[in-house]
Amino acid sequence: MPGEKQRFMLARSISVPGIKMRLPLILAVIIAGGGAFAQDRDIGADLYAGSCAGCHGAKADGKGPVSEVFRIPVPALTDLAARNGGRFPMLEVIQIIDGRTEKRGHDGVMPIFGTLFSHEHAGGASDQDVVLEVRGKILSIALYLESIQQ
Repeated sequence: MPGEKQRFMLARSISVPGIKMRLPLILAVIIAGGGAFAQDRDIGADLYAGSCAGCHGAKADGKGPVSEVFRIPVPALTDLAARNGGRFPMLEVIQIIDGRTEKRGHDGVMPIFGTLFSHEHAGGASDQDVVLEVRGKILSIALYLESIQQ
C-alpha cells in the first residue's frame, strides 16, 4: 500500500485541468478501500497479462517469450521493492509504465503505454475521459506489481 508521501506525489502527478475535486482525496478513498483495491489488482493483473507478460513473463520474472530477442535483459518485476530498500517505488513504476515522462524503461526499448492506451480510444470519448482511463489502467498495473513483490 503506498505511503502518504507517495499518495500525495501520485495525486500531484495525475492531476487533470478542469477537475474541481481534489485528486488526493479521491485516490486516498480508492486506495484505502479494500474492495476497490482487490478490483484494481484484478484489473491490473489482466492488463499486465495483456500488455507486459510477453516481455516480463507471466510470473513477472523477466522471462517472457519475447524477452529472448532483446539485447538487454528484461528485468524481473517481483523484486522492485527489494531493490529499493524494501519500499515499492510506486511513482517511478507509474512513470516508467506511462513512458511519457522523463523516465523510460529499458533504455527506451519499452513501449510508451500511456500513448498506446490513449490510442485505444480513437474517437468518442472526451480528452479528459481518455486521460482518466489511461491513468487508471497504469495505476492498476502498478498496484498489481506492488501486490506481487517478494
